[in-house]
Amino acid sequence: MILQYASLAINNVRHRGIRSWLTILGVFIGIAAVVSLISLGQSLQQAITGQFSALSADRLVIQNAETGFGPPGSTAVKKLTEHDVEIVKSVSGIKRVVSRLLRVLPFEYNRVKGFEFVVSIPEKQEDIEYTYDSFQIESAEGKLLDATTTGKIMIGSSVAEVQNYEKKLRLGTRVKINGKEFEIAGILKPTGTFQVNSAVFMPEKDLKGLLNIDDEIDLIVAQVESESQLERVAEEIKRKLRKDRNLKEGEEDFSVETPLQAVQTIQTILSIVNLIVGGIAAISLLVGGIGIANTMYTSVLERTKEIGTMKAVGAKNKDILFIFLIESGLIGLIGGLVGAVLGLSLAFAIAAIANNSFGTTLFNVQPSYPLLLASIIFAAGLGVLTGLLPAFQASRLKPAEALRK
Repeated sequence: MILQYASLAINNVRHRGIRSWLTILGVFIGIAAVVSLISLGQSLQQAITGQFSALSADRLVIQNAETGFGPPGSTAVKKLTEHDVEIVKSVSGIKRVVSRLLRVLPFEYNRVKGFEFVVSIPEKQEDIEYTYDSFQIESAEGKLLDATTTGKIMIGSSVAEVQNYEKKLRLGTRVKINGKEFEIAGILKPTGTFQVNSAVFMPEKDLKGLLNIDDEIDLIVAQVESESQLERVAEEIKRKLRKDRNLKEGEEDFSVETPLQAVQTIQTILSIVNLIVGGIAAISLLVGGIGIANTMYTSVLERTKEIGTMKAVGAKNKDILFIFLIESGLIGLIGGLVGAVLGLSLAFAIAAIANNSFGTTLFNVQPSYPLLLASIIFAAGLGVLTGLLPAFQASRLKPAEALRK
């Protein structure tokens, strides 16, 4: 009996032709939006958390609390200094301490002015090598800066590729940063870290000279001797800095962040973003559901006599109800199948375009079979749910009244 109901429902959907496909279109657009956006959101989350996870698990980042938006240290009320570096070095279990400056500065080339993210290279060669290893910095053209370099810079791959200055930045090009001229000594290979790709690197002495500062630091990177000591060392640094700054616990104007904390923070933010994106995409599903209900109501009106005939030859209310529910569920199911395939294909296409644009393999969409299955089941369920009232209305028609219409 169920097979007969299904066969009749399929014939009815085929009979309505273009109207059925337009209804299905509304469903699969919604499912495609949900699948593609959630897949891309998961890919982005994996990419970003992967980058944070790739950070050395034996490293702590110390910086002051900020008062606004900007690079680390730029909006801090009280700046980090060499005195703070010495305090960090005094903590037992610390293997290496590296201070950094990070600023957004005026950048001029080809008489075109802009702004670029400028990062300092440490003064000691061993600290420089540690920085390069940590961020997997390699030269694509020219050479990497060393402790003896002055008056020269390196630029990330994104800085070199983007045509912000009407002419491409090349090896040996001379540019002005904060009014002073520097030569591009190296162009870096693309990495999976956006900050490296989009940064300009210069010796710390040169950057301090540009900023006219002496004893000022934006952040401190501390490498611990053993990963097992990470939490203990972090708490000891907090205790010593609080004592030095005469601060009570909970009133810190600085932060000591571990890689795990960074990962947890970014995962929380991205989970919220994914939830919002999924909610927005679900609105289109609601529109698709309304389309199914409208189609089924129209079908009931058009097939009133047919319903009357079926009832006259012995069809019961539940038979009519099942036929219309199977029909609306079938529309949702087809829309779900097409939408899931289209949405996943769209996610792969967008990821490929993004990877090609950024010159990286950062976005890696992985098919989520639970997501695909859930989307298809949801679409079919949505079809059944939105077709319930029209189906109930059809099943309640009286044979004599239906035949008279």
